Amino acid sequence: MISIKWLWGFSLVTLLVACGQESAEQQYKPEFSSETTTQKEEYIFGVHPLHNPKQLQVVYAPVADYLSQHFDNIQFRLEASRNYAAYEEKLYAGKFHFALPNPYQTITAEDNGYTIFGKMGDDENFRGIFITRKDSSLQNPIDVKGQSVSYPAPTALAATMLPQYFLHTNGINVNQDIENLYVGSQESSIMNAYLGKVAAAATWPLPWKIFLKEKPDFAAELEVKWETPTLPNNGLVVRADIPQEVVQKVSALLFTLHENKAGQEILARMPLSKFEAADHQTFQVVRDFIQTFTEEIRPPKNE
Repeated sequence: MISIKWLWGFSLVTLLVACGQESAEQQYKPEFSSETTTQKEEYIFGVHPLHNPKQLQVVYAPVADYLSQHFDNIQFRLEASRNYAAYEEKLYAGKFHFALPNPYQTITAEDNGYTIFGKMGDDENFRGIFITRKDSSLQNPIDVKGQSVSYPAPTALAATMLPQYFLHTNGINVNQDIENLYVGSQESSIMNAYLGKVAAAATWPLPWKIFLKEKPDFAAELEVKWETPTLPNNGLVVRADIPQEVVQKVSALLFTLHENKAGQEILARMPLSKFEAADHQTFQVVRDFIQTFTEEIRPPKNE
């Protein structure tokens, strides 16, 4: 027979458990957010290898961030590439939504699903330059005959094709008289001259200005020996499937960077005075140059 004492104990335990459950239920109050998370669409902004990937992020990631700040539903992300060949593979495969290719890549991008909508300003800076050591014996372009010259890549227009055409017009058979070394980046080309591995290094003014700032001790032993004529600066292209309203807004944001303080700070990193509108016709002079270069020297291609 069950004792009264046992029944009383059992009832007390049951009551305490019930009270504990009720207390816990009263303390726990589920919270529901009134905000819904909107997944932003990612747009990739591809910049050709003006600098090594680390430096490219420093200089151009702020552009992608600036664009993202002005869109509620789009996140722009800068993508760097290890060299020209890797960049062109991605560009011609349509990986980039927006891109900043060099002028040669700009005109070939049109054949791969892109439209030209703008460009970098300061065309006077889009020229090739030859960097030599200050103790170099070179005096005239013809003096590089029998020696080595470094370039970033075969398809670099300002830093390779313009310098090679310059040598061609100054009596050098580029394919026979010199050794052409394609070293992968603008900085590498300059460093080859500093290290004495080549008689001259081909690059263009913007990487040289950054080299002067970032490596003043090395730059102090170097100098600009010759300059080439100019061509239109690097282009801005957009993939053909991007909505026109997005293209118009990106254009407005980029073309007015020089009109506000935040934009001016971004441009100063490059360094560049402004971006500006451009189209197919803007780069006709580039097409003409490429045709002449192909006929007289070599077809532009990565090796």
